[in-house]
Amino acid sequence: MRRQLVLGVLLAMGTVSIGTAAWQAGPAPRVVEVDQIKDNLYMMRNGGGNSAVFIMADGVTVVDTKNPGWGQPLLEKIKSVTGKPIVRIINTHTHGDHVSGNVEFPATVEVVTHDNTAKNMQEMKSPTGITPAPDAPVNIFKDNNGKGLPRRTFKDKTSIGKGADQIDLYYFGRGHTNGDAWVVFRALGVMHAGDIFSGKNIPLLDAVNGGSGVLIGDTLAKAAKDVKNVDRIITGHSTVMTVADLEEYAAFNTDFKNTVQAGKKAGQTVDQIAAAYKIPEKFKGYAAPAEARLKNNVQIVFDETK
Repeated sequence: MRRQLVLGVLLAMGTVSIGTAAWQAGPAPRVVEVDQIKDNLYMMRNGGGNSAVFIMADGVTVVDTKNPGWGQPLLEKIKSVTGKPIVRIINTHTHGDHVSGNVEFPATVEVVTHDNTAKNMQEMKSPTGITPAPDAPVNIFKDNNGKGLPRRTFKDKTSIGKGADQIDLYYFGRGHTNGDAWVVFRALGVMHAGDIFSGKNIPLLDAVNGGSGVLIGDTLAKAAKDVKNVDRIITGHSTVMTVADLEEYAAFNTDFKNTVQAGKKAGQTVDQIAAAYKIPEKFKGYAAPAEARLKNNVQIVFDETK
């Protein structure tokens, strides 16, 4: 403890370089943690977005593969729950904390995404409001000669497999990005929502990759209404939630849109709307928004509103 305090003081004084500090501390261990959702379905946490691991008769489907460098730890954790080969990756959207691990999987693994996500992954543009880390790859797929890019895409809905192994993929419209896929493990009554439902918080609206603050509430409501026989939802970065939680989150985002639009109609600026915003009491328990995220989202809704 004393060594940590001294090192913290030295860092604050600028007398120890970040490189030296990293050398002394060593790299942080990359630990993937596992929650069993059903007998053959796991949620694997840390290192980026929540991954789902679905064990089928002939192999394993993985939904989302985490940040750069986390593909191998994820692979090792998968091996701890099954000896079956990985045959498929489904990416819910384009962001690096959900797709970068693709390049560490075998080249034989099929990658499936929405049409728009496949296009976005070709470019890997930095999301709205996110400053990439200095050592982050500009485009991890170009750096790996296209390994890990989608080979199969869908537009509105498609199904993979049959019976107990069936996976339904849906697209309900723009929200977090313009390619958010909803992944339903049909026989299990479980859906993976990715970051269009990352948790009970102000969402990241990525306008650079086609996201929409005006449409996200409607898109969430469609998913809650149209996907039947689902009782558990794997969120992008939080806990497993319910359809009732999803319905509430749709209402939360619609309420946010209405607040911004009312402010614009009243002649308020983006700064004024953001400064006045508070989480409504009916959504008590939602995470308080970071100032930058809040202002970005207000700006996006403001600009979309004519």
